[in-house]
Amino acid sequence: MGESYDGTALLLAILGSAAAGCACAVVIRFTAGFVLAVWRSVAWILIRKKSSVASQAKKQQQQHHSPPPARKRRVSPPPPSPPPPRPPAIPDQELGKKKAAPQVKPKARPTPRHRLELNAIKGHVDAITGIAFSSNSRGLATACADRVVRIFKLDDPTSKNLHVLRLNVPLGTVPTGVAFGDGQGAAQIVVATQDINGSGLLMFGAPEGKGAAQAREQGKVPPPEIKWRKTQIHDRRNVLTCVGARCEYGSGDGESVLIATCSEGTDIKIWSAGNGTCVKTVDTNQLQNTMATISPDGRFLAAAAFTADVKIWEIVYGKDGQVRDVVKVMLLKGHKSAVTWTCFTWDSQKIITASKDGFIRIWNINVRYQMDEDPKCIKVFPILSSDNGLYEKIAVSPDDKILAATHGTTLTWLSTADGQVLDTAENAHDGEITCITWAPQSVSTDQGKVLILATASVDKKLKLWSQPL
Repeated sequence: MGESYDGTALLLAILGSAAAGCACAVVIRFTAGFVLAVWRSVAWILIRKKSSVASQAKKQQQQHHSPPPARKRRVSPPPPSPPPPRPPAIPDQELGKKKAAPQVKPKARPTPRHRLELNAIKGHVDAITGIAFSSNSRGLATACADRVVRIFKLDDPTSKNLHVLRLNVPLGTVPTGVAFGDGQGAAQIVVATQDINGSGLLMFGAPEGKGAAQAREQGKVPPPEIKWRKTQIHDRRNVLTCVGARCEYGSGDGESVLIATCSEGTDIKIWSAGNGTCVKTVDTNQLQNTMATISPDGRFLAAAAFTADVKIWEIVYGKDGQVRDVVKVMLLKGHKSAVTWTCFTWDSQKIITASKDGFIRIWNINVRYQMDEDPKCIKVFPILSSDNGLYEKIAVSPDDKILAATHGTTLTWLSTADGQVLDTAENAHDGEITCITWAPQSVSTDQGKVLILATASVDKKLKLWSQPL
């Protein structure tokens, strides 16, 4: 029992020492944590106090260097304006009179019409690209960029209410030229067109069939319909000019019409207006064409191109009246610069050329070229324009006495005898003149029978002019 008691006492002594050690460790740890917390609080208070002192010092420094605030100045009110002067006293004898009405400036008057202007035909929606008279001068056709071909009936050229027939070209195409395909009137209209695939040619003619016959029996005129159509006639090149002439020379039948289309390349094609057959193609070999035209009797074809020379071909007809060949027969040499336009006289024996060299030449082409006789230049006269400009288009009257020429918006009438200016319309149109042509026959007006000139422009107007007297 004694040994047992000693072991138990020893065990209790050991446990008591361990407990005392643990209690001491807890006390030490608690004391260290308390001291650390106190130290952190003291450090935070010192940092805040130092920051507050620095901020106050900076604020005092700024206040010391900043300028004193400006004093508000007192603005005195403006002096009162003097009273308006009293109107002068009106005498008693003037009180009964009425006051004069205020003067009103008159409105500006429109530009007076030129004395030779017969009519200004409106109704086109876009620029006019081609015009042509029928052989009897009673029909006038226009091609317009609004995709409409219009045919005006000229019973009275001065009327403001002309009867007009409208023909729509196929969708996607724009008419660039027009010519009559019937030698006796206006039954056929040949139209040059342009679309995304290139240039084309089509012909409007009188409709046929039962429906058209019934309409005629009822006194109605059926609208023309497309009889034939050709596409890509000059590949993708535009048509510059489209002119027509009856086959009257030699063995020509005198009734059928030839159409000449000139491309912006070097090719010119001749077509039969009746069936749309291309009867011949010629090449100018002059880099780039400017224009081409056919003589009124259908004998000659002339072309102006990039050079100063003008080439002329003869259209040869067979015994059946059809075109057999086109042969180059003449070359007009004499100009010093490129020829801008050319036109035949109505007897088809002379040709007139206008050039960038500032001169107009008249040539006699009624020569024996088969015997190597050259054409003769019979007249040369300078271009007499107010602004020293060049004539872009020319057209000679049916009596071969008057030459009409255009430059920009200016229209000039010249004498073919000596080149003197007969009259000038400086602002004939509001835009550049695109087309010019004479009626083949004189037309009756209030002034009697007169020769009529037609001009068209980008200003969407078609104008008719009488000849200078």
